[in-house]
Amino acid sequence: MDVKKMLEEVREGTLSVEEAAGRLENLPYEDLGFAKLDLHRKLRSGFPETVFCQGKPDESLAAIFETLYRENGEVLGTRASQAQYELVRRALPGISYDPVSRILRLEEKEKKREGLVAVCTGGTADIPVAEEAAQTAEFFGCHVERHYDVGVAGIHRLLSRREAIRRANCVIAVAGMEGALGTAVAGLVKNPVIAVPTSVGYGASFHGLSALLTMINSCANGISVVNIDNGYGAAYLAAQINRLACRGQEH
Repeated sequence: MDVKKMLEEVREGTLSVEEAAGRLENLPYEDLGFAKLDLHRKLRSGFPETVFCQGKPDESLAAIFETLYRENGEVLGTRASQAQYELVRRALPGISYDPVSRILRLEEKEKKREGLVAVCTGGTADIPVAEEAAQTAEFFGCHVERHYDVGVAGIHRLLSRREAIRRANCVIAVAGMEGALGTAVAGLVKNPVIAVPTSVGYGASFHGLSALLTMINSCANGISVVNIDNGYGAAYLAAQINRLACRGQEH
């Protein structure tokens, strides 16, 4: 629910006090019995609650999406399957699904996007996690530029994109194998870098643990690390950084 917009409607006389009070009845959360949806989250943090779809029972998933869309005018789901998409689409026909990122997305038309977040990958196998990050950042109001397949095995590819990447308020570096991309990027740019280890790699990569340890032990400054394959978490943090950068540019 956009509380500020509702209050403006009351002030302008297009919404009665009684109608506004009715909308506020379920705040700060709505209890669906199987889930307690946080309807105040956008008011507190600037971003609405989203849905982690993996493992959600079919009988509750559509109701969760319907409620969040009704209250916020948009909704985002991560780690969704094709079957879950078909289920939710019956309730929300306008929702879109990307099988690469596994993102379910229904958002406001002509949404305003600002600033710039760059999303880089070491290889093409990292793109599913990178797309989860990129599409989440777009949902949260960021302009996003993608720089894929610029890993350190061919460092000239990364260097050829250096100036474009440096323009971003925040950079998300997504890589598996040994996970060196985050360190390489952080050594080239002046703004924060969020490193995302992926589970891409052969046996000794231990499903992303090798990349995670490399990124945590990076000698580069200005780099933070999220959990393995956590494109969503990287995007959330990047959106917060981008928002602060945009506010600073206004002043």
